[in-house]
Amino acid sequence: MAAHDHHSHGMHASGRALTTALVLTLGFAAIEAVAGWIANSLALLSDAGHMLSDSSALALGVLAAWISRRPPSERHSYGLQRAEVVGALVNGALMVAVVAWVVYEAIGRLRAPQPVSAWGVIVVATVGLAINAAVIRILRRGEQTLNTRAALLHVMGDLLGSVAALTAGVVIALTGWTPIDPMLSLVISGLILIATWRLMAEALHVVMEGVPRHIDLPTVGRAIGAVDGIEEVHDLHIWTLASGRYSLSAHVRLRSLADWPRQLEAIARLLERDYGIEHITVQPELATEVRAVPIESIRRAHGSAAADDGAKR
Repeated sequence: MAAHDHHSHGMHASGRALTTALVLTLGFAAIEAVAGWIANSLALLSDAGHMLSDSSALALGVLAAWISRRPPSERHSYGLQRAEVVGALVNGALMVAVVAWVVYEAIGRLRAPQPVSAWGVIVVATVGLAINAAVIRILRRGEQTLNTRAALLHVMGDLLGSVAALTAGVVIALTGWTPIDPMLSLVISGLILIATWRLMAEALHVVMEGVPRHIDLPTVGRAIGAVDGIEEVHDLHIWTLASGRYSLSAHVRLRSLADWPRQLEAIARLLERDYGIEHITVQPELATEVRAVPIESIRRAHGSAAADDGAKR
């Protein structure tokens, strides 16, 4: 199977996983929101808020997965593969908004504790825990793109939220101590915020055409330079097109152009085998010696010529 076909198949699989996860998450978000309102539990309400944002995140993920499969065009010569990176950034921003809301509500609850229906929280949180675990399993079966990972981050937040709600329900049932509910919400929000920041930083790294974190640019340059007949590698750039798809451009100086087809094939095999770089653009140049003239010398020569010309006049 060609690399492009394999990538397309992976995007189809991730799209199906996201759609299934969306249906499960959206259904339970509505149930949990109603139950949280009746039980007066911030842990349940915050978890329902997470799941509602997850539903938006998963819907956005489904849309991004569909857009990213569109073929290249005259306006988008690489296609729309970066749609999944944009989806990851938007989902990260949604997650930050949800965390901010939970923190605001939790601080209010700590200042003015409210009664919570412990057993209602326990039952709903247990069901939510099972559903979140199922959704995580589904998402992990798909291709691990930035888009899927962003959606997975939301669901992991929900899983932790369900654990927090279940813990809060048990503690309240045994001790009647209601501050545990907002306190656990704050702890989970902090963990989610850290994971969200890491994902958004990675997505921004892709948007800014950064070198993939698992690839060392000088090492790749030395590997290309080690190909027989290549004397120098310069203007080397490596960036991420989309999750798992990398591109490279470089100039190489050769002793002779006679072996260039063989050398180009060797470079392509090397980059795909050792670094997973499939899309390459390599510009060959003959290694002829060119002596650079310092700009100061040019200016002095130009000034002398002008002075001589003025003297003659």
